[in-house]
Amino acid sequence: MPNPTSFFRQAGKGHPRAALAVLVAVALLLGIWGAWRSFAPQPVNAAEQLREQAARIDQLEQQVVTLTRSDQISRQANADLQGTLAERDEEIAGLRADIAFYERFVGATAQRHGLNVHALKLEPQRDPQLWHFVATLTQNLNRGAVNKGRLQLVLEVSEDGRMRKLDWATLRQQQAAPSVDYSFKYFQQVEGDIVLPPGVKPVRVLVRLVPVSGVTVEQSFTWSEAAAPAASTPAEG
Repeated sequence: MPNPTSFFRQAGKGHPRAALAVLVAVALLLGIWGAWRSFAPQPVNAAEQLREQAARIDQLEQQVVTLTRSDQISRQANADLQGTLAERDEEIAGLRADIAFYERFVGATAQRHGLNVHALKLEPQRDPQLWHFVATLTQNLNRGAVNKGRLQLVLEVSEDGRMRKLDWATLRQQQAAPSVDYSFKYFQQVEGDIVLPPGVKPVRVLVRLVPVSGVTVEQSFTWSEAAAPAASTPAEG
């Protein structure tokens, strides 16, 4: 291997500037190499840094999971709150409707009415021929008196272009079918089921009330009116 000292001496004799340039370049390389050795992370320090960075990543990922879960819980709690508020609003509306109903029949300024069918509602069941009815009966003429009796329905239908009536026994599909009993002071909801024969088109429903004492009361409702959705009414009183 040639001696660096003799190399620089020979380079200096022939080309002083070239020798100086080489010397400066070597000095710079040695300086850079020394700085890298002094400040570069040692293998042990690098492994520790990797562990710290991995631990930091795990910590951040856990924070993301926690925040995501917290956001989901907050959203669910808000949805539950909105549902509860909607239920309370519906309950308040129902109570106000009940109060108005009570005032209409038992209030001090309520008009006096004898035995009456306040409303009739029909709801279809899974069987397309089966219908459930709810009749709201009222009276406030005899305050405190108990009204007792029986209820039956008669249905006017169109069949093959002709009108005919279906009596209670036909609607109940039972000979001598028992009537639905009622007993109340001011109002009561009476309910039951009827069955429509195939091929008939219902037109009108007749509600017949036969009190224990007094005259029979009959009121009619169109089928479209009775089968339309409506708000509920207090059960009895």
